[in-house]
Amino acid sequence: MRLLGVGMCAAALAVGLLAAPAHAQDGTGEQELRGAGWALKETGKDARFRGLAAVSRSTAWVAGSKGTVLRTVDGGRSWRDVSPPGAVAEGLELRDIEAFDARRAVALSIGEGEASRVLRTEDGGATWTETFRNPDPRAFYDCLTFFDSRHGLAMSDPVDGRFRILSTDDGGRNWSVLPSTGMPDALPGEAGFAASGQCLVSAGPRDVWLATGGGAAGRVLHSSDRGRTWRAAASGIPAGDPAKGVFALAFRDRRTGLAVGGDYRTGEASPRAAAVSADAGRTWRPASVPPPGYRSGAAWLPHLRTAALAVGPTGTDVTTDGGRTWRPLAPGSFDTVTCAGDGGCWAAGEKGRVGRLERP
Repeated sequence: MRLLGVGMCAAALAVGLLAAPAHAQDGTGEQELRGAGWALKETGKDARFRGLAAVSRSTAWVAGSKGTVLRTVDGGRSWRDVSPPGAVAEGLELRDIEAFDARRAVALSIGEGEASRVLRTEDGGATWTETFRNPDPRAFYDCLTFFDSRHGLAMSDPVDGRFRILSTDDGGRNWSVLPSTGMPDALPGEAGFAASGQCLVSAGPRDVWLATGGGAAGRVLHSSDRGRTWRAAASGIPAGDPAKGVFALAFRDRRTGLAVGGDYRTGEASPRAAAVSADAGRTWRPASVPPPGYRSGAAWLPHLRTAALAVGPTGTDVTTDGGRTWRPLAPGSFDTVTCAGDGGCWAAGEKGRVGRLERP
C-alpha cells in the first residue's frame, strides 16, 4: 500500500535521550543516560528515506524516493551516492533495504505490477542487478526481510484474497512465490503499509511477522516456518480505514515484539498507537501509555531488555518497560529507525533526513 507524504526541512539537531547505558547491570533500560540523543548527519539529498539498514555505528544504508540509495562507512560524516542508475531513471520508490555488510545489500521498490522490483549489490552499490520484477499487475510489494545472509522473504498486498509471499534461499539472487495455501484469508480492504520497511520483520532462523491495516482490524500475522504457514492475531491497534492500522513491527527475539501505527493522515488522532506481545504475536496487549500520535517505525535498543524507540512525523518516543508505557523523546520527523548489534542506532525520513544516536 503506497503512502504519500509531505516534506519538511531537516535542521541539525541533538536531543536528550532517557535510556539505559549498554553496560547497565539489570539490562532493563530503567537507568537513565543523560546527554545522549539524535544527531543529524548531512546527506546532501532531498529524497525521502523510508528504507534503512543499520550494519554498525559506522556503516548504514538508506533507500528512498527517486531511486536514491546512499551508503556511509564513517558514521555519517560522508555519504556515497550508490543509487541504481535504472531506478533513478525510472524514479522508482525504494521503500526497503536490507544490508548484510558494507558491500552486500538488497533493495525493494514498491508499486503495482512491474514497479515492484528487487535489486541486489555485492560491491557496495557500484553495480546493481535486478533479481526480481513483479509480473502480476494485481500484486504490490511492500516490505522485505532476511533471516540470514541467504534466506529472505518479501510480501505483497493480497492477491486473490491472500497476502502473497516471495522467497529466496540464495541471498536475493533468485526469488519464487510461495504457495498461498498456508496463508489465512485477508480481510476486506486489508493491506500492508510501505512506510518504513518494517511491515515484514523476522527474528531468528525461521520466525517472521507481517503487519496489516486498512481492514476491519489491524492485524499481525506470524509464521514459524519461513512463510509457508501463518496465523493471524488482532493487534488492538485501530484500523477500519485505508490510512489506519499497524505500520511497523519490531521483535527483540522470537517471543517479544512491539507493534506501532495509527492514522498517518496529518492532524488525525491515533489512539492506541502501540501494542506489545510476549508470546510470538499470538496475543497483543495495548500500551497503557502509547505514543501521542501515529508512529511508522520501531526498534529495540541493543543490549537492553526493555528499551525501544518509536518514530513518526511528529517525533520520537522511548519506552524503558518493554512497550507498556512510552514517553516523548524529541520532536522532528523520522519515518524509520533501526539498530545494529554493536549498539549503533539510526533513523531516516523526509528531505534527506538521517540521524544517528549519539552518547557522551
